[in-house]
Amino acid sequence: MLKLVVSLSHKWVLDHRSDEIRPIEYLEKLVSEQFKGQLTVDSSSHAELVISISCDEAAAEQAVLKIRKLFSEHYSLDEDNDVLSAQMVEDKDEDSESASNEAKSDSEEDSEEKKKELREALTKSKGTKKALSVDECIARIDGLVGAKEFKALSHELVDIAPQLCEYKTYDILNFQSYLFSINEGHGLSTYLSSMADLLESLGLPNISSVEIVEEGIRPRISELVDPFEGLKKLITRPRNNTLLLCLDISEWMNKLHDREFRSFLMLVCRNLSKLIVVFRIPFVDKEVLSRVGESLGDLMFVRTVSFAPFDKAELQACADAELKKYNFTIADEAWEGFHGRVAEEKRDGKFYGVNTVKKIVRDLLYKKQLKNARGGAEPTHICVEDAREICEILSESNVSAYEMLDRMVGGEDFKKKIDEIVAQIKLALRTPDVEIPCIHMRFVGNPGTGKTTVARIVGKILKENGILRIGGFFECSGRDLCGRYVGETAPKTSSACRDAYGSVLFIDEAYSLYRGTGGDADYGREALDTLIAEMENHRTDLVVIMAGYTDEMNTLMEGNAGLASRMPYVIEFPNFTREQLYEIFLSMMRGQFEYDEKLLPAVEDYFMSIPDAIINSKEFSNARFVRNLFERTWAKASMRCQLEKLDTIKLIKDDFVRASSDKEFCFHIERKSKIGFVK
Repeated sequence: MLKLVVSLSHKWVLDHRSDEIRPIEYLEKLVSEQFKGQLTVDSSSHAELVISISCDEAAAEQAVLKIRKLFSEHYSLDEDNDVLSAQMVEDKDEDSESASNEAKSDSEEDSEEKKKELREALTKSKGTKKALSVDECIARIDGLVGAKEFKALSHELVDIAPQLCEYKTYDILNFQSYLFSINEGHGLSTYLSSMADLLESLGLPNISSVEIVEEGIRPRISELVDPFEGLKKLITRPRNNTLLLCLDISEWMNKLHDREFRSFLMLVCRNLSKLIVVFRIPFVDKEVLSRVGESLGDLMFVRTVSFAPFDKAELQACADAELKKYNFTIADEAWEGFHGRVAEEKRDGKFYGVNTVKKIVRDLLYKKQLKNARGGAEPTHICVEDAREICEILSESNVSAYEMLDRMVGGEDFKKKIDEIVAQIKLALRTPDVEIPCIHMRFVGNPGTGKTTVARIVGKILKENGILRIGGFFECSGRDLCGRYVGETAPKTSSACRDAYGSVLFIDEAYSLYRGTGGDADYGREALDTLIAEMENHRTDLVVIMAGYTDEMNTLMEGNAGLASRMPYVIEFPNFTREQLYEIFLSMMRGQFEYDEKLLPAVEDYFMSIPDAIINSKEFSNARFVRNLFERTWAKASMRCQLEKLDTIKLIKDDFVRASSDKEFCFHIERKSKIGFVK
């Protein structure tokens, strides 16, 4: 009896793992609904269906073509895609095999030939993978960026392989599992692929070929869902190869002793003869990594491998390798633009290592080639000017810090305080008997009052005065320093500080780190403890500036005496006055657009009429509010100019009036009508 095996590309399946309905589930539903009486699903894994055929071969072939067509339409794929493949296989049932041997005839031989042709037609061959030698595998692994412990493990496997073969103890390699501590975007798939190639090259009799599967395990969302159901089928499925199974257990780190999880681990242990298991968790501190490893080690031998986040030099090496793939070179001075863009990408606390680096490189190459198309020089060499185009904060790098401060509305209020701080630090640096003070600062005030802008300028001022080595600017929010799992917070906080050595680390909404509850589920206190240690250990090479509302920042300092003593400098940022808001609007407008002079009185009247209750409010967003209004104004102007078919945009009074009449900018209070007659 024939069976049909329909397989999906593992990589493509992984890309769709967040779909509401998994691709294999959709495929199973499609087969069940479209081919009742002809095809019956026997079993399924995360990327494969085994189907019994109860029709002739011609009908089966047509069914496969229809499956491919419907599947491709559902996922918007070309019909000749290599995502879905199918092949006929013999059912290995003993009765059917015996019957087949007894009834062999010329007509059946013809049938076998047809089956062979059908398999060749249905299977989308990608070519035979060239086997790599051990030396080639090790050379590739040694060429990877970072991953010191993974490289050491790879060399161990090479060293021990001859012993395993000589004493026929090679099966013990299957019973060694691994715990990888690595963040998203830091090359997990690359390391798994390198490991698979190395295992295949070692010549161990029990590992001829390796299939890689990456799966995330999420705790059940209801009593009706078994989070391990698909994995159980995958693990217990008969196979002729070795399965390198990577299981993301991040969401189980605090539930490793749950009966459900332990039961699944027992199943894994019983099937290790054809498995090599890699458990994956985020990069955590050594203590937590050891604890997780010990918990898994109750049932199996587990080797821990830690992958530290890429540092500045390693990120640059990744980018350089990516550029060389496209045969582009880059000037040494241009790397400043790359690192500035990396700092911008890290602002929201979401940075995906190599994936983000590749995105930055592609952006850089696109802008470079667009420039080439319009007459740029040196088509494959990236210069400083090219790199500046991908980094916003370098646009004013030739302007001195004090010039930038002078350009700010209200900048004179901050200059005196900053001058005092700089003078004190410089005095301490040149006086051996005077202890260098902590140079960490607190910026307190409402949103939009310039805290972020001034913090960036402070870094440049300290660099220009020889206090900081680099003077760069790294921004994050308080909760960005906190991990999602136990043990993840300290490494995240340390990594943020390490990025900012020689520069400014600006922590917005810093008060969010302090809850005052001390609960186990809140990692803010752990982040603060790590931060305080970094501030003390690098007090002359790191400036931490915490920013937030005045009252909340006071609460933060009252609850953390060690923190308050290390942040002696406090700069207050009051709400802007009406006149300053008007001035900010004009500075934005004059730098970008032409405008009608009749517009100015309307703008001035608007800002002068903002009620005290609004302008003194804690929630008022100050300059951010002005920027939103300005952007709404030129958006109205842009629409008007398009309708009037004008080539250039010129702001007029009507544009501003329409923008300021929108709900979020309109402060007019409607009067309630009185009951009765009005004389």
